[in-house]
Amino acid sequence: MMRGQPNFDQIARPYRWLEYLTLGRALERCRLHYLPSLLKRKQALVLGDGDGRFLAQLLAQNPRLHADAIDTSATMLQLLRQRCEALVPKTHTRLTTHQADALTYPLAPPYDLIVTHFFLDCLTQPDLETLVNRIAPTLSPGALWLVSDFQIPTGPMRLPAKILVRALYLAFRILTGLRTTQLPDHATPLKQAGLTRIAQRQRLSGLLITELWQRNPDPQ
Repeated sequence: MMRGQPNFDQIARPYRWLEYLTLGRALERCRLHYLPSLLKRKQALVLGDGDGRFLAQLLAQNPRLHADAIDTSATMLQLLRQRCEALVPKTHTRLTTHQADALTYPLAPPYDLIVTHFFLDCLTQPDLETLVNRIAPTLSPGALWLVSDFQIPTGPMRLPAKILVRALYLAFRILTGLRTTQLPDHATPLKQAGLTRIAQRQRLSGLLITELWQRNPDPQ
């Protein structure tokens, strides 16, 4: 764990089952929904993928891909690597893991894929904006940014969603020390950094979203 960061080590091993007990396989379906759109990517930066269920599938289905995975939790990274190695031969030649803070760790561009599944909601708005501004210059032309996250929908699900999200933040504060208390806005800084949302899928009446953003072409 990085100093001053929440500690996800103690929930790393039961995390999968805690997720299933809370929302079934809805989060997993969000992570994997746009996987077929990523099979031509070559260099990925994966932030906070937890125990690696998404990254293992990505490496297995895209044999040309190399990935940098960053997480503050040593246990999460250990589980991620084990899962990838169990599914993908010679994972060590294609995957590099870093126990580090994504806000400060030196990046190794260019990337044509950024993956943030249920990671941006752990950041405050200023930290999210800092992250986007750090990553944007590392993107190659046409790069994709895959985002999965919670949101507060409109309509009858608005109040239940607000209650659930507040309860989840409280649980993570107790279990990990996470200090974030509300969902940040990722769309505005992504747009300001020159990306356009090209696809979106909602689940659970809008409580969960998964989106594909693409870097705009450089002006001629």
